[in-house]
Amino acid sequence: MTPVLTAHVRRFAYDDGPAAVRDVHLALERGALVAVLGASGSGKSTLAKIIAGWALQGGHARFSGTLELAPGPRGAGGRLDFAGGHDDPRLQLGAWGERVAYAPQRAGDLLTGAAASVGEELAFSLEQRGIERGEMRDRVRRGARAVGLEDLLDRHPGRLSGGEQRRLALGCALVERPDVVVLDEPSASLDAAGAEALVELVARLRGGGATVVVFATGVDALVRHADRCLLLDGGTVAAEGTLDDVFASAAFAESGVVPQAREREPGCPMVGAEVPATGVPLAELERVTFAYAPRRSGRSARTVLDGASVAVHAGQVIALTGPNGAGKSTALRHFAGLARPSSGTVRIGGSDIAGVPAGRVAATVGTLFQDPRDQLFERTALREVSFGLGALGLAGEAARSRAFEALDAVGLAQRADVHPYELAASEQRLVALATVLARRPRVLLLDEPTVGLDGRALARLDAAVTGAAQAGSAVVLSTHAIAWARRMSHQVLALDGGRFVGA
Repeated sequence: MTPVLTAHVRRFAYDDGPAAVRDVHLALERGALVAVLGASGSGKSTLAKIIAGWALQGGHARFSGTLELAPGPRGAGGRLDFAGGHDDPRLQLGAWGERVAYAPQRAGDLLTGAAASVGEELAFSLEQRGIERGEMRDRVRRGARAVGLEDLLDRHPGRLSGGEQRRLALGCALVERPDVVVLDEPSASLDAAGAEALVELVARLRGGGATVVVFATGVDALVRHADRCLLLDGGTVAAEGTLDDVFASAAFAESGVVPQAREREPGCPMVGAEVPATGVPLAELERVTFAYAPRRSGRSARTVLDGASVAVHAGQVIALTGPNGAGKSTALRHFAGLARPSSGTVRIGGSDIAGVPAGRVAATVGTLFQDPRDQLFERTALREVSFGLGALGLAGEAARSRAFEALDAVGLAQRADVHPYELAASEQRLVALATVLARRPRVLLLDEPTVGLDGRALARLDAAVTGAAQAGSAVVLSTHAIAWARRMSHQVLALDGGRFVGA
């Protein structure tokens, strides 16, 4: 069978840097599901961007190799040969994207940021191509239904949870009815229902003749359905074949790819024995109610927290779970003083923080945001981690030493002089974590901290959570990684109907 897309990457580098991907050959047959696995920095996200055409834009790529699309109903196809020079052909990203859709690791990279609703975001690419309005509306409705957003078409994209934004990015990638679908960490931030729906969605795409390539740092339910698997290490193929072939290879054992969810025995969390809930809680929500105000007149407010109560004491680790959009991140934002309840009380260290500026709350509460780029802005990882230490009275060598200690705790001391945006996505998350750990907060808030982490990075995260709890901090984390939550916390709570219940 003639492959629908063939990619041969002899060498790819950004500017004049070292090769990020080399000696990789992919021949994607129609209707296939191919999994590309690799740890952070293995080159898998770069390979995804090459196939999608994104890496070839902007004039910063040095690419030698070929990309070839077979003729099909959506286009005539053709072959592009690249030699890494200025005379290379220019890939027309709009035309390429009609046949090769891409949902990047960071969902926000695909969203326009200008749409006033989920429906408008889904319709954007169709509007650019002049699709007739009736057909456009039908495609938007079908696309929203396919990713579980049919009830949120009027919601502003900025008011979606991280998992809902990922669903929206998937919908935007699929609304063009592509021949090839490239998915980078598609299960990240999805709840259990969303992950199951993703498997079903990919099955429907394949049944309709589409080819799907999934890039991941771990073996999840979708990866386990793959017909073929490649393992990347150091930018090149370390093993390939069936999933069983790759799993049995010595390269996989050393790769850092997460093989499967790890459970724990009940009552034996890694952070130690149960901590008595005595004394004043370090962090507490008491009967907190919060609703997002409508952005359009005539719309009712959306209540997220409805009399929610939870208390976390020194040394305790509490995990918050629940479906996408349940309000887990909103609860963490209340602890940090970044959101204020319409009723109820938020206490930190026993004191009501009503009226206390978020900057002052941050002296006690450290927050790792769901998207690490929301808190990365300095020129090097070391400067990033050092930035907040001045407010603690640390300067000069004392601040530098504390920052290096935090970077070493997350395994990035050797990357101290690298710009955060030049790091892999999981390394960016670890740098953001280091900025929080360096301040040694009494309350540590972690919003979806496992997203995109490979096995090595997960081990660093585990050690950070355990260390913070054993040092007497109160740790509150939100996650869809239920097995990890049970292993790493003293108590798992589900946010259901705006309130916390035992999970």
